[in-house]
Formats: sequence, structure tokens, C-alpha cells
Amino acid sequence: MIPDQYERSAEFVDVMLAPHWTVLGPAVAEALRGAPGPVVDVGAGGGHGTRAIAQALPEAEIFAVEPSPGLRAVLMARVNESPQLRERVTVLPSGLLEATLPRGLGAMVAMNVIGHFDPAGRRAIWELLAGRLLPGGRAVLNLQPPAEPVTVPRTRFSDLRIGRRRYEGWGRAEPAGPDLVTWHMTYRVVQDGEPPEEVEVDYAWWVLGADRLKAELADHGLQAAPTGPAELGLWLVTT
Repeated sequence: MIPDQYERSAEFVDVMLAPHWTVLGPAVAEALRGAPGPVVDVGAGGGHGTRAIAQALPEAEIFAVEPSPGLRAVLMARVNESPQLRERVTVLPSGLLEATLPRGLGAMVAMNVIGHFDPAGRRAIWELLAGRLLPGGRAVLNLQPPAEPVTVPRTRFSDLRIGRRRYEGWGRAEPAGPDLVTWHMTYRVVQDGEPPEEVEVDYAWWVLGADRLKAELADHGLQAAPTGPAELGLWLVTT
């Protein structure tokens, strides 16, 4: 069984990603405009992207793929609380490459997730897209820094308050191989001057830059073009 990298951090991930989706959601929606269904949401997490997809493509069936039980619990609750999502979204408890998906796909959305796939895994994704994308179909993914295995200094990426508790998210990365970094994440919780609570999590991330992305896709008859605001690192993949 593949270890759940979000087992200890799931309670923080969804709320800390929420502000990012206020910008990312509209950009993803624009990239999906006019795409046919069905749509696969890869690494759907707590469902922020699933909700954005549903709003952008109000008639499309959606397959939300999420292997982490903790994140999937949030996803299931978010889908269930919306009658519109409940009718159109199927939650699949597996990784993308193990999921049972429709033979023809109108779109695939892979936000904040491509680094979880090693080069062989990426090749399998590109093969899937080349073989299953319907006419007019596309994939939308984002490339997150670093693009090379370099050291990333400790940075606070989230700071929010819920009730009396303040939640901070910190991260740093260090090289772990020719195409790999290890992210060291710290989730820090403070309340009313009490000693802080901290959860520390490490996970592997396979780095990928724009030139390599385009070269890998070209090997499978696919092409990629940047889309949306440059700072989001969004790419549109088509046949």
C-alpha cells in the first residue's frame, strides 16, 4: 500500500489552500471553457478544484480522484452538502493510474499534484491523455517551483485564524536526487498564549520545468501552452 503523505496534515491542507483557490479557480475555469465532459480531477484533495470545475462546466460529469483518506473525507463532505455536486461527482478512492475512468475524457485537471508522480508516472499520464482525450478535450495542470532540485529556504505560506486558534504553515525544500526534492512542512497552531502545537511532515516532490514538460508531451503527440496569470504556472495540454 502506498503511504498516505497527508495522513498527519489533512486537517490543515484544505483550509490553507482555500485562499489560493480564489485566484486559481477562475483561471482554471477559463482554461476549461468549452471543454466537453467527463472531467477527471486528479488529487482532488478537499474539493476546491472539484467545485470550480463544476461551476465552469455545469453539465459535465466529474470523477474526483483522491487517494488520501483524510483529504477524501473533506471531499466527500463537500460533495455531499451540495445537491448539484452530489448528482454529478463520483469520488474515487485511489490514485489516478489505478482509477477506473471512462474510455473517453473531455478534460483532466491536475492542480498542485504533478510533482507526486515520478517520470514513469508522468509518462503513464501522458499516454492516458493521448489515448483518451476527446475532440476539443484538454488537460490543465500547474508547475510549482522549484523547477530544479535546489534548496528552498524556510518560508511561511499560510497564516490564518479560526476561532481562538491561529494556524501557520511553513515549508522548506532540499535536493534529494537529480529530479527530486524533499519538502519539510511544519504546521503550527497557537492559542491564547499557550505553547504552540506543531505537526511536521516530509514528502517527496519530483521537479518539472516547462521545457521538460513540453518535451515529454511531444513524445506522446501532445502540446502545451501557458494559460492564465503567469504567477500561477498554469499549462493547457492538448492533442
